[in-house]
Amino acid sequence: MVGMRDVAKKAGVSLSSVSLVINGTGYVSQDMRDKVEQAMRELNYVPNELARNFYHGKTGIVGVIVPTIQHPFFATLTAHLQREFAARSLRTMLCSTVDSASGEAQYVEMLRQRSLDALVVAAHTTHDSDYWTSIGRPIVAFDRNLGAHIAQVSSDHAHGGELIADLLASTGACNVAIVGGPRAQFTDLSGSNTTFPTVRYVQTLEKCLSQAGIAHTYVESGEVCDLDGVRRAVHGVFNAHPGIDAFVGADLATAFAMQEATMRGIAVPGQLQIVAYDGTMAADCAGLPLTVVRQDFDAIAHALAGRIETEITRFAEDAQSPMTQTPEPEIVPVTLEARTTTR
Repeated sequence: MVGMRDVAKKAGVSLSSVSLVINGTGYVSQDMRDKVEQAMRELNYVPNELARNFYHGKTGIVGVIVPTIQHPFFATLTAHLQREFAARSLRTMLCSTVDSASGEAQYVEMLRQRSLDALVVAAHTTHDSDYWTSIGRPIVAFDRNLGAHIAQVSSDHAHGGELIADLLASTGACNVAIVGGPRAQFTDLSGSNTTFPTVRYVQTLEKCLSQAGIAHTYVESGEVCDLDGVRRAVHGVFNAHPGIDAFVGADLATAFAMQEATMRGIAVPGQLQIVAYDGTMAADCAGLPLTVVRQDFDAIAHALAGRIETEITRFAEDAQSPMTQTPEPEIVPVTLEARTTTR
């Protein structure tokens, strides 16, 4: 295997001169640069990008922590993130906390040891805010409040809840079932714990429905990784609340709701309206194209990657000076696509 020493010998220059050319640091004459580059071509030498990154104090790798990639939302999010990072010459290292024995701890330790340049945290965590800020390395949260000085990107969930409430009110819904995650994870942004991703859309939707005098009930489907729990929760809704005329939930829950309605002979949207939240492929595979509040995954990935680059640069330039103000959260718009499952 050809190495830098071989290039130096071929070019008739010192090893340090080859390093300066490859890493783009320091001054070398044009004649010296030409000799080194000619030797590299003749030897078919390809610089080790990882080693070069370490030389510059970085790895070019960003860790992404999600609960599980089995869930349609997080599978879609990570796919978009990986493409966005690749476009910026960054690699993605994925941590699925449910599917990894060590959970997030290994990735946090890698960040501390600088084996990663930064972390995107998109999984629920029970750590208090001091834990994340004490790491002292670039971290960007998605749909999470990780505490002071941690940059955050979120979808505009409050507006998403308003869009659904307005739609259901205008179409005459009277009895709405909402299926989502454990309410124990519903903490306000001012709280010490992080929020469940959909909390703001659910809270806003419930508030708007109450103001409109529309009856509604919330059914927990368990942790986001419990996909069978989602199916059971949806089945239970139809058994316990036969009078509902509208159903709201994440894409997977609404796909199961569409199946239940079909099996029970319930006409959609005549007898039951269904509104999905997220806009992943699961919303298109439910039997009918679901009306959906769509999160903009391209914009989310772009915003997260931009924040990551900003944080990496900030730490590289002024690592000893902690941020004195918490960055304003970057809010990505959501859109309502009214399709065949609502009137």
